[in-house]
Amino acid sequence: MDVTRKDINQQHDSTQHYEILQELGDCYCSMGDYSRAKQYYENAAILGPDEASPYVGLGVVALQNNELEDARMAFQVACRLDSTCAKAYAGLGMAAQQKNDYRYAFDMYLKSLELDSENLIGLLGLFQTSCQMGSFEQVTHYLKMYLDMHPGDTSVMYPLAALYMRDGKIEESQCILRDILILDPDNKDAANLLEEIEHNLAQAQSV
Repeated sequence: MDVTRKDINQQHDSTQHYEILQELGDCYCSMGDYSRAKQYYENAAILGPDEASPYVGLGVVALQNNELEDARMAFQVACRLDSTCAKAYAGLGMAAQQKNDYRYAFDMYLKSLELDSENLIGLLGLFQTSCQMGSFEQVTHYLKMYLDMHPGDTSVMYPLAALYMRDGKIEESQCILRDILILDPDNKDAANLLEEIEHNLAQAQSV
């Protein structure tokens, strides 16, 4: 009985230690100290060999250091450990996008959004790769879905306005751009795009 209790306590301590290492890795990563973050993620991976999070962290560190192959391998390990890890698929998308493999990046971003429609990295990555490929059909759906849950997020409102303009939905685009400028009056991208739209409309009406 005492042995069982000792094993349980050791397991609890190990889990707690893993979580601390993972949090420290995240903390140093957010501060840009990637060398120290990598050390903590590696130690967390030893204590939590079945956890995907340390490998996601290692992938992010590798991306920041432009070590694209190391990043890809780390994110693949994370996907293998947890097939529902949206962050890992988004990471694979980022690694592929930096290597100009837009088709694979698009597929990975799409997979990440299927798992987590609120994944902002996956959402903006999907938009960026769509711009490279000229394929926008699936992007508008996810942008609108995200804004339904996060109204007022100008970083997502602007891509949606740009898509509406591209699809000839000028009024919808104008409406979103004006809303952006109410929320963020100094947003130059929105102001410039709105000015371009209104200039084109004025030219069309004068013909």
